[in-house]
Amino acid sequence: MRHETGNQRQGTGNREQGTGNRMPAFRQFAVLSAAACTLLLAGCRQDMQDQPKFFPQRGTSFYADGRSVRPQVEGTVARGQLHEDSYFYTGLISGKEGDALPFPVTMEVLERGQERFNTYCTPCHSRVGNGGGMIVQRGYRPAGDFHTDRLRSAPLGHFFNVMTNGYGAMPDYAAQLTPADRWAVAAYIRALQLSQNAKQSDVPEGVNVKKLSDIAKEEGMPESFAGAWPMPSTAVYGTPNNQDNGIPGQDMSPAKSAAKTTPAAVK
Repeated sequence: MRHETGNQRQGTGNREQGTGNRMPAFRQFAVLSAAACTLLLAGCRQDMQDQPKFFPQRGTSFYADGRSVRPQVEGTVARGQLHEDSYFYTGLISGKEGDALPFPVTMEVLERGQERFNTYCTPCHSRVGNGGGMIVQRGYRPAGDFHTDRLRSAPLGHFFNVMTNGYGAMPDYAAQLTPADRWAVAAYIRALQLSQNAKQSDVPEGVNVKKLSDIAKEEGMPESFAGAWPMPSTAVYGTPNNQDNGIPGQDMSPAKSAAKTTPAAVK
């Protein structure tokens, strides 16, 4: 049998009374906190269509010149675009196409040029460089024939410049070919030209140059083997004489100062 004194009952009542007093205070705190958060969020609202930014190439009244795009500081050079050797990156000397490679020619360079040429150039120019690649066979405008007098006499910088900036119907290949690869392709193009039009002075002593027609005859090939390459009837240049005349008014003579950087002989 349990006996409780009056003091014990009074203490229990006090504890119950104290708990009841804390609950209304907590509810008030919660309500005030929720109201404060609501006001805070309402004050920070900003619609997505109203963004504080400049749009490229749009005018603005913020600057005195009315341009949102600010001019670069004089002398600014983008990362990776210092290009101290301007000839290596442009193929130009004083604004004219140079006739030299910016590094020595080796078999590794020619092999790299052949690999890149076969990948990116043969669809239009064909593997022998006659301008009758598979795309031309299917109706595209004939590509440049590297074995014409015009392109045989073109400086090496011309081929680099064309690959960099495009030419006529040909787009540029600057994204596909690095500057070093473009020079390697130019070297290989020159090798292709020599393979069809070499002179005795172009080969080492003791090596004889033979005409392709003579080689074809010795090998029992038909006379047409060494003749001009035929083009499909759909392959037209769109010029009055239906020939690749280049760009009118373009000076194809190489820069005279390019002789200072003549590469080493093929090893």
